[in-house]
Amino acid sequence: MLTKRQYQLLMLIEKKLREDGVSPSFEEMKEAIGLKSKSGIHRLISGLEERGFIRRLPNRARALEVLRLPDNQPDTNGTVSAKKLMDQKTTRSFSRISENLIANTVELPRYGKIAAGTPIEALCSNETIAVPANMVGNGEHYALTVAGDSMIEAGILDGDTVIIQRTNTVENGEIAVALVDGCEVTLKKIRRKGNSIMLEPCNRNYEPRIFSPERITVQGKLVGLMRSYG
Repeated sequence: MLTKRQYQLLMLIEKKLREDGVSPSFEEMKEAIGLKSKSGIHRLISGLEERGFIRRLPNRARALEVLRLPDNQPDTNGTVSAKKLMDQKTTRSFSRISENLIANTVELPRYGKIAAGTPIEALCSNETIAVPANMVGNGEHYALTVAGDSMIEAGILDGDTVIIQRTNTVENGEIAVALVDGCEVTLKKIRRKGNSIMLEPCNRNYEPRIFSPERITVQGKLVGLMRSYG
């Protein structure tokens, strides 16, 4: 519980930081709260710090940080209940973060499921998915949903969304989308062995598969991954 003066001082500090970027001086605090000495301000600040509402930043003058805010309305006894969950400052921060995330996303086509076990036919759709802009670079990109568990040792799980950069060439050992016999797709590491191409899973329970080069067409390489929880 905060006293009325603790509440007034906390809101003064928060307003000053929000508007000016610096906390008020002890003189400004003393005048605003109506105290006669700065020692009273020191006691109020110590009380707010002990209750976890503010923090003093070391080696900086007038350096206070508001960690959380109480409810807006004092009760009839002149005290204020501290919020136990998310305070107003955190809510504002999350709002700004959400706005920035929305502004920094790009829409990619989602072309259905890709096997990370046994190759399956590619499923096309008109769906799109928003992905962080920093996940894609130059060139054309698209998204696929992983089906299967043969890439789990590479951190790619069933149901994950993989971001693919469209290309027909990859380095040896890169994870790529391979089109097999012109009709089936799979997500595997590409290994070139002599005159053959090996599609290598990342799960010891699966065996690699070896094809002649004319049977394999690379359709893109893995550049990112997105996962939903719950």
